[in-house]
Amino acid sequence: MVINRSFLVFAFDLACAFAAWLGGFLLRFNFSWQPEYATTFWLGALWLLPVHALLCRWAGLYRGLWVFASLPDMKRLLRAIGGSVLGLAVFVVLFSPDPAVPRSMFALYPMSLIMLMGGGRVIYRLWKEGHLHGNLMDEGRPVVVIGAGRTAAMLVRELSQSRSWRVVALLDDDHVKWGRDIGGCRVLGPVSGLPEVAKNHRARHAILAIPSASGEARRVAAELAIQGGVEVLTVPRVEDVMAGLVTVSHVRRVEIEDLLGREPVWIDTPHVQALLQEKVVVVTGAGGSIGSELCQQLARFQPARLILLEQSEYALYSIEQWCREHRPGLAVVPVLGDVKDRERLREIFRQYRPQIVFHAAAYKHVPMLEADNAWQAVRNNVLGTYVLASVACEFEIERFVLISTDKAVNPANVMGATKRLAEMVCQAMHAGAGRTQFEMVRFGNVLGSTGSVIPRFQEQIAHGGPVTVTHPEITRSFMSISEAAQLVLQAATMGEGGEIFVMEMGEPVRIADLARNMIRLSGCTEDDIRIEYTGLRPGEKLYEELLADEEQTRKTPHPKLRVARARETPPNFLETVLPWLMQTRLLSDDEVKTALSQWVEEYQPLLRRPLLTVVDGGAARRA
Repeated sequence: MVINRSFLVFAFDLACAFAAWLGGFLLRFNFSWQPEYATTFWLGALWLLPVHALLCRWAGLYRGLWVFASLPDMKRLLRAIGGSVLGLAVFVVLFSPDPAVPRSMFALYPMSLIMLMGGGRVIYRLWKEGHLHGNLMDEGRPVVVIGAGRTAAMLVRELSQSRSWRVVALLDDDHVKWGRDIGGCRVLGPVSGLPEVAKNHRARHAILAIPSASGEARRVAAELAIQGGVEVLTVPRVEDVMAGLVTVSHVRRVEIEDLLGREPVWIDTPHVQALLQEKVVVVTGAGGSIGSELCQQLARFQPARLILLEQSEYALYSIEQWCREHRPGLAVVPVLGDVKDRERLREIFRQYRPQIVFHAAAYKHVPMLEADNAWQAVRNNVLGTYVLASVACEFEIERFVLISTDKAVNPANVMGATKRLAEMVCQAMHAGAGRTQFEMVRFGNVLGSTGSVIPRFQEQIAHGGPVTVTHPEITRSFMSISEAAQLVLQAATMGEGGEIFVMEMGEPVRIADLARNMIRLSGCTEDDIRIEYTGLRPGEKLYEELLADEEQTRKTPHPKLRVARARETPPNFLETVLPWLMQTRLLSDDEVKTALSQWVEEYQPLLRRPLLTVVDGGAARRA
């Protein structure tokens, strides 16, 4: 079948050459045949047809398919026609027919050839699309494309070959494009008109074709579609299209991450590379949400050895397997251990001599730590930090990076208070650390992390609801795990010691709106899956801050990182707090909260009964 089609195309091009030669003579003589030119005409035809056939082969006209004819095919066509004109000139010089070929034939012949060969291909493509695909007027689901740039043009062209979709309109905020056509589809107006346009054209789907737009612009467009009851799809990343991994028409459903308006993060790769390459790096809590992502990001920078420290055997196994599979050349050492176990830490540090420590091990589930687990939170988050930091100083580690949280700012819960106390421990350690440089990095909620709200909502939606939200006005800021981990690495290169780095978290999102958008993205309505308000949990804030009231910040070279000027730790802070941290007696939740409020002045706990105050270097007495 392919051979027959190629032969037909070849025969068509020869017929076009003969018709153009004949048409040129007829045009020259006002469509009256001149018998005296018969010999010149037939000699020219016998010469031009084989020459034209060879030139069409040379130009590669038969490598493409007519149904996909485009600019590259037109260039090949012009190359073949140009060669034919040169062939005509050679004929005139070699044979000098009498009467001579009219000079106007050097214009009439190629013009006729372009119209016949080029027009034939265009007509065939139009017929083929109309015949096989209904010209997308009667088949496929109607869809509105958001965007009218290069990506949108590529998308419209690819969808024109599909029976699945029928592009009914394009929308773009650039008023210059309004009223213009792209691939036969009209740009009807701004993106804000999406609900009305979708309703008028009975379109239940919209495709975001604006990969270069800001995150905020994509978020607004997606929310407009959701509010209009339109299912939102988006094109793949430009990098994947350029790499040939997918085509523009490989659309996917919009995920909740696309609605948060986060801009892609960049890091100073050469400086991060210089910090980490050929270094021995320890990551504590390596199997947790943040720890595992840190390991994955660290692996890109070829450390000499990556020590994975984790007390959960399964979590350690999971991150080790990822490293083995995705970074087979990386020297990975999985070690089970507890950051409170000083002798185990000394054994690890003595054997592997690490140079950089990223301390991500922590208990972080706010409601769980509020009730019956407060003392364990103190021991893991604060005492564990002190033990690890003191061993790091003992072995003269170059850099110690504590992963902290926005909940450490004006903490309203045990988790936040313990993380702020851990920051204070690192600040005090840095003051007398010798060679070891301490840095702290705070960030907010991470998408998809263990226990975070988005996986919980996804699970509730999958089970048909209800989706539980604690309060109608509660807000949170979010960032991706990848973004958070990259900014931790960036902060590690910028610190000079003792700083608390604060990440730019973007605009906070109302959790109730987040729940509504996730329900709509799932293809349901709030009538199908209801939202249920359960009330604030113990220790939960309506909103979260990245800086305490008294703190000021200063800029850094990175737009998403700032340095907080936190208050200094009091004199002899460690000597005062360590006896309390290291006591073996189990403390009640109220005892722990009262003591934390003494160390962390910003923390004002709600006690079940007023019990304790801290005196005499950490000893407690009944109030």
